Parts: sequence; C-alpha cells; structure tokens
Amino acid sequence: MLLLASIAALVFFLLPGQTPDPENEARAPEPAALQSPPPEPEPKREVLEGNIKPGDTITSLLGGYFSPQEIHALSGQSRKVFPLSGICAGQPFKICTVDGTFDSFEYDIDRDQQLIIRKAEEGYDIQKIPIEYAVKTDLVRGTITSSLFEAVSQSGESAELAMALADIFAWDVDFIRDIRQGDSFQALVEKRFREGAPAGYGKILAAEFTNQGSTFRAFLYKDGDRSASYFDADGNNVRKAFLKAPLSFTRISSGFTQKRFHPITKTWKAHPAIDYAAPTGTPIKSVGDGTIIKIGYTKYNGNFIKLRHNSSYETLYLHMSKFAKGMKQGKRIEQGQVIGYVGSTGLATGPHLCFRMYKNGSPVNPYKVKSPASAPIARERLPQYKEAIAALIDKLETGQLQHAKVADSSDASSQSN
Repeated sequence: MLLLASIAALVFFLLPGQTPDPENEARAPEPAALQSPPPEPEPKREVLEGNIKPGDTITSLLGGYFSPQEIHALSGQSRKVFPLSGICAGQPFKICTVDGTFDSFEYDIDRDQQLIIRKAEEGYDIQKIPIEYAVKTDLVRGTITSSLFEAVSQSGESAELAMALADIFAWDVDFIRDIRQGDSFQALVEKRFREGAPAGYGKILAAEFTNQGSTFRAFLYKDGDRSASYFDADGNNVRKAFLKAPLSFTRISSGFTQKRFHPITKTWKAHPAIDYAAPTGTPIKSVGDGTIIKIGYTKYNGNFIKLRHNSSYETLYLHMSKFAKGMKQGKRIEQGQVIGYVGSTGLATGPHLCFRMYKNGSPVNPYKVKSPASAPIARERLPQYKEAIAALIDKLETGQLQHAKVADSSDASSQSN
C-alpha cells in the first residue's frame, strides 16, 4: 500500500496542467514582443531655382512635370491672373517638388509682385501676391569725381540707385553735359531685404543734388488723390514737360549746329540734332508724354520713332538697334518710358542716338527749349505739405533717420489736427 501511494503522488506532479515548479517557470522563455511598423519616410522636398533664360517658356520649365495638354490647361487657368506667355528673361523663379512630383512654381513678375502656382486637390491654386520685404531707411551721400554712376558706386551703392537719382533730377540737371567735379548728392532711400539678403531699393523719400553751386531738392509726396510725385521745398513739381536728355550716363558726340562735316557723306551740312554716343542696347526714353505718329525703318534713319507731344512739339529718335516691346503707330507713350535701344542702323558710323526736336514743324535745339513744369502742390494743401516735409528736410540736414516715410497729405492733415 505504501508503494502505491508513492507512485500516485509522483504521477500527480508529472501530469500536464498541474502546478509547475516555480524555478522551472522562472527559466521558461518569455513570449516574443510585438514588432512596431517602421516609421513612414519623410517626404523628399527639392527646390530648383534660378533666373529665366532667353528662350525659356513655361513648357520648357515645367515640361518635365506636365503633359502638353496639362500645360495648355494650366496656361488657360493662369491667363486671368497672369499670362504665362509673359515670363521675361532675367526674372527669378523657383520650382518646388515633393518626392519628384510638382508642388509649386514661383515667379517674380517684377520687383513688387510674385506669381504663385500651387498644386490643389482639384487643379491648381494660382495667385498674384505682393513680394514681402524687410525695409530699412538709409542716408546715402557722395561727391562727384567723374560721374554720378561712379560716385554712387564709391559710396557702396549700386547703379540702380544712380539711375533712380538721375530720373528724379532729370528735368533740372543734364547728367551728360552739366556734371562737374565736386558736385554732390544725398538721398534718404529705402533698402529692401528678402529672406535676409539685400534685394535692391524701394522708394527714395527725399533727395538732394548740388550741381555747379546750385542745390536741388526733391521730396516724395502724395498730394490728395494724385499719384505720389516729387516736389521741391516750395511745392513746385520737379517734373517738367520734357526731360533734359533721352539717355543716361553717355556722352554727346555731335551737337546742334547749322554746319557740320558729315563723317560718311564727307559733305558740310546742317545738323539740327543732338547725337548721343552710347553702347548698343542702351535704353532710349521718351523725353515727354506723347503719341507715336511714325515708326519704321529707312535707309538713312535706320530704325526710328517719331512722337507728337502736343500741338507744338514733336521729337524724333534715330538709328535704334531695336524697338521696345509693344511699340506701334498710335500708341500712347509716357514721359521716361523706354521706346527703343541705341544702335547703328541706317547711315551711322557707330552706335549712337540721333535725337531731334521740332516746334511747329521746325527743328529747335532741345537745350534751349523752356520746359514748363507740371502742376504744383494744390494751394490749399501747401501748408500741410511744408509741415510734412519738415521732418525729411531735418533728416537731410542732420542725418537722423528715425521714422522716415513717404510724406502724404493725409498724414500731414492728421498731424495738424
């Protein structure tokens, strides 16, 4: 009996389902842990950026991402915002992709506006938006040693500022004939920054130019509903009916005379014109508001444009290398608008502009024409104007730059209340 009881006890402990040995349980392998799925890879974002090259089209830029039919549809959708056929060489652009698929296209229309095309759930989101800049106002000064261009460059600024200053004082100073060593300039100018990098200039708020002992000042001011323009300290508009010259930063190769020896025909004849020698491609500006009454090509004149400005005055521009885009007979032209580019077409020994002015059909010397000024500040707003520019005058004279901004008749009105 004792033997049978011992065997029964042993069988009880060895049968499955019975209480295991604590030591054996501790040594048993643990169940395998559940494996988490691997994290999703980050989308690969790439940016292709550069400047539009001559000959580039929207098809050549985006052809790698869209079919011709898709580009045609995209162009049609964009037409009301900005025509994609209007992209210009030299303008910056960006193409952004995600995992190799098109995400967005950014194009700078000009210095102030940008075209944005983004992929949407259905079609594309197309917008024209202002370019965001950080703006700092700075006082720039310089003294002329040979030219305004060189003086601006020596002050650490770019040719863009020299051109802007020349445009402001173009009615009072001929930057080809009148500049002398020792002349000076200063300007309160907005400097733009884009994503931390310099991005050119904004407005010139106030400027001063001293030429041969005479000082000219100009202040940017918005007079009522009129567009902002430049006026002197007394409220006179610095803009006049005609610019002093149709070119900037060049030289006169032949003046207005009744007797000149022609270098090609080898004969003496009248030269009722001013010849400006300049590199091929130099922009030619209309000296005044007007309408194109003739445009074309002749054997002697080459490519030419003739403008009528009013009932008395006409101007003629000869030997252009090419016309500016959109020039045609009957087109209205604004003063300072580029109408063509210097060349040597027709009877010419080298690249230059032959500029002629007529009064009542007879040639006149452009430098002897008394050019009337545009409308001054309205008399009833003159006290407001003088109050508004007082701070700008102080900044020119003391170099203090705090709170400089465009003078505005509404600002002056609110300050006087």
